[in-house]
Amino acid sequence: ILKRGGNAADAAVAIAAALAVTEPSSTGPGGDAFCLFYNENTGEIRGINGSGRSPRAQALDFLEGRGYTAEAPPPPFDALNVTVPGAPACWCDTVQLFGSHKLSLQEVLSGAVELAEVGFPVAEVTAHHWVNWVAALRDAGKELGGDLLFDGHAPKCGQVFRNPTLARTLKDLGERGKPGFYQGRVAQAIVDIINQNGGVMTLDDLSSHDSEVITPISTEYKGVRLWEPPPNSQGLVALLLLNILENFPLKAVGHNSCDYVHVLVEAVRLALTDALRYLGDPVHVTIPLETFLDKSYSHQQAQRISMDRAMEEVEPGLTTGSDTVYFCVIDSQGNACSFVNSTYMGFGSGLVPKDCGFSLQNRGASFSLRRNHVNCVAGGKRPYHTIIPALLTDSATKSQKPRLLAALGVMGAFMQPQGHVQVLLNMLEFGMNPQQALDAPRVYVQYDHKTDQWFVNLEEGVDQEVAEELRRRGHKVNWPITG
Repeated sequence: ILKRGGNAADAAVAIAAALAVTEPSSTGPGGDAFCLFYNENTGEIRGINGSGRSPRAQALDFLEGRGYTAEAPPPPFDALNVTVPGAPACWCDTVQLFGSHKLSLQEVLSGAVELAEVGFPVAEVTAHHWVNWVAALRDAGKELGGDLLFDGHAPKCGQVFRNPTLARTLKDLGERGKPGFYQGRVAQAIVDIINQNGGVMTLDDLSSHDSEVITPISTEYKGVRLWEPPPNSQGLVALLLLNILENFPLKAVGHNSCDYVHVLVEAVRLALTDALRYLGDPVHVTIPLETFLDKSYSHQQAQRISMDRAMEEVEPGLTTGSDTVYFCVIDSQGNACSFVNSTYMGFGSGLVPKDCGFSLQNRGASFSLRRNHVNCVAGGKRPYHTIIPALLTDSATKSQKPRLLAALGVMGAFMQPQGHVQVLLNMLEFGMNPQQALDAPRVYVQYDHKTDQWFVNLEEGVDQEVAEELRRRGHKVNWPITG
């Protein structure tokens, strides 16, 4: 794509479509996407929020009428958790708004179409996730649609997998743009499979979908500026986290030392608690962004952290897991596109619209069924969203354009803002290069709302003494996390 005159945005969409073919248990046109784009000419950073909304009929009263409650919501893979897929519109809009205009959408998608028609050998990691998510669906009494199976089974590593029905879907999108997905054959197939399984999405829910062009939110940290997508995405968590951590001498305590991990864990707990309490669809709720991003607020939050003991009470809302793909492209002109695409939990709902070759996401599982919660389910609403692409620039003055330093992102639901900050600190505070920063053992803080407990997961490579000292300070530690 780049050799044919395309730019970073064109190439990012080509990658998104190719991964939809080769990694259907993580991503696809049945999911959502977000992107941030840095324009080298102007220094401007803009983005697209490609998250879909719940069906208009899906009000809380409707779900309660079906017998669901906050304590007993629809099961994760239920058709009621399918939200409108936002990824295809995001692909179209990324090419139109940020692309080179030297290549048509059809040309950008042509490589993915060919991959789907000719087939590809399934990679080892993909085969592992594919078989596991097929098993998870079966355990829940669901069956993944046949288009994504090989004689009823997940393909094995090295098997050549073809997906001609997905090739047709991508061709329709390339030839007709958004109407090729959100109207006509594909839209009808989406509505049919959802309604056959007890969902309430309509053709109107699909045809009225649109992406939102976004201005990213940012914060400054020691001479650099981190840019993240605004709510309903959780980009705010990464910025809150960085602002709290600015109050501690991280370099002096040492990478992945006990004090470093302790402060990081406590800061994550504070940042996530705020996000889960206040973060939802800004069309439906007011989010006090300016207050949150004010440095005096994070200074006050930092003072809640004690070095010798984990905080007792910090309570957020809901949490679940996800599978996602992240990638970024920087072209020869210096433009950058940071892009995330996801179907949420593996294949999402596992529902595959007839002759379409992709599964529908279950992002609606992120909604709360608590009536006054900011993230409470409502018709035509976007849920709290975990996927966040990021960009890093220097801290330019108002008159200068910011200079791009990095496009970055990681995968894995509530790990994403924690991962962004760890990768950034690894480079900035501890002098690592980008590869070392990504490879370094990570810390993942997780809230289990069933047991009302916080868990600290430490990857192998973190010292055993650190794990033991953290336990002494009152943390519940899982160590070592391998795989």
